[in-house]
Amino acid sequence: MNRILRDSDVVELRDPPVFSFGQKLRANRTIRNDGTYPGKEIGDVLVKKGEVGYVISIGTFLQQFYIYGLEFLESGRRVGMKRKELEPVDACEEVDDLPLPEES
Repeated sequence: MNRILRDSDVVELRDPPVFSFGQKLRANRTIRNDGTYPGKEIGDVLVKKGEVGYVISIGTFLQQFYIYGLEFLESGRRVGMKRKELEPVDACEEVDDLPLPEES
């Protein structure tokens, strides 16, 4: 019987998910179709590095990893990604031009 090649000995499922529903995240690498995304050829770019999306689902893979389903508004795609492929968008970046306090 063939052994499943795992990319890590870490079992994330021992702990709760790192990211939560609705959280704004950034792809820290370019994600290409591995053959599981319908309507695209294997190797086609699904998500560009730096693209921002929101968590819409949380699932598991190989009883080892959490898979975060993200909706990327720029491309209109919904893509499942591992924790190592994502980083949170800083809260500071979400605030647009806050007014400065008035001098007294």
